[in-house]
Amino acid sequence: MKTRIARVSARRVWDSRGRPTIEVEIGLTGGACGRAIAPAGASTGTGEAIDLRDGGPSFGGMDVKRALAGIDREIAPALVGMDAIDQGGIDLRLIALDGTPNKARLGGNALIATSMAAAHAAAAGLGLPLWKYLSGGAEPGWIPLPEIQIFGGGAHAGRRIDIQDLMVVAVGAQDFATALDWTAEVYRCAGRLLANKGRLAGVADEGGYWPMLDSNEEALSLLLHAIEVAGFRPGEDVAISLDIAASEFGREGLYRLDREGRIFSRDEMIEMLIDWINKYPIVSIEDPLAEDDEAGLVAFTRAVGDRLQVIGDDFLVTNAQRVRRAAAVGACNSVLIKPNQAGTLTETRAALDAARDSGYSAVVSARSGETEDVTIVHLAVGWGVPQLKVGSFTRSERMAKWNEGLRISESLPTGGALPPRASLPWG
Repeated sequence: MKTRIARVSARRVWDSRGRPTIEVEIGLTGGACGRAIAPAGASTGTGEAIDLRDGGPSFGGMDVKRALAGIDREIAPALVGMDAIDQGGIDLRLIALDGTPNKARLGGNALIATSMAAAHAAAAGLGLPLWKYLSGGAEPGWIPLPEIQIFGGGAHAGRRIDIQDLMVVAVGAQDFATALDWTAEVYRCAGRLLANKGRLAGVADEGGYWPMLDSNEEALSLLLHAIEVAGFRPGEDVAISLDIAASEFGREGLYRLDREGRIFSRDEMIEMLIDWINKYPIVSIEDPLAEDDEAGLVAFTRAVGDRLQVIGDDFLVTNAQRVRRAAAVGACNSVLIKPNQAGTLTETRAALDAARDSGYSAVVSARSGETEDVTIVHLAVGWGVPQLKVGSFTRSERMAKWNEGLRISESLPTGGALPPRASLPWG
């Protein structure tokens, strides 16, 4: 059988923050091979799969020699001879080998790189692009709508503003290429506006501008102005999406916002966010309250969930059980899908299926520590996820993914058509 695994190898490579990470390569008996690289987050939920790092002085404790050794000594021998097409069987074996609930022994970074590499190898063995292999050979009717960072803050930009991501969504664009064109104009105008104010510090981890502003709302106002200066109608052509990443500054129902110079209660935090929603063309908010504030997430979703997307990231961590629990209590109406949070593609797909069963929308997302790996673009297309978030419109680890989306869109009969607006949460 040409798709049986003949070899599994791993190497240390480097991510976009200059930190070590893992690339796994899987070769099949028929000669095909696949490879994938594990990303890493800066703002992470407590329920995520845990990367295995070495500690000690080397590379700030971030080296991955122990995880690489685990692949060589345990994972590779266990997978050789398996059929790469049996993704579920491969992932179950990885989970059993690790034996911990959070992938801590062998490392979530080792497991997700291996799991994704197996999918790439299986697709190559069948002579298919990964997205088509994942779709079962079906042709998608559209390509995901891009969600693209313009300003970075929080843990991605020295906490100069508290909000982690201020993004745009080209809600009025008809196709993927046009959405990228419009975003490029907004990005260019936003940079010029910041520079003219003398408030541009550089770029954040995900490539968005690093703004030196005095308040979080000032960033929102500046982004709205950039949309207008670029010649677009706010809310009609281009809308705003936020990742508050509230777990980074909130705990036990209290939220310390340094840019506002005060500590907010849960109710005050919700009131501020609703005020922003009423003043700005916001269609999506991620992690509006902290992961330990289920009551706040329920209250916020009840207040605004009928008019915009409320995404759970740190709260849900790409976990099917957590998604079902959130749906039962009415917290959030959408889930962020990050494969490395789950640790394997099978668990990632289970979280997506739980979201769909619960009536949640979904967004496939990259991490702040990224590489040239484009697996998530193929996952979003192949699994029919209508939204894709990979960071900003600059830096090669981000553009590799947007450019892959362009290549895939050209191969589709629809020519890169985006999901109908009516099918999106704000439609």
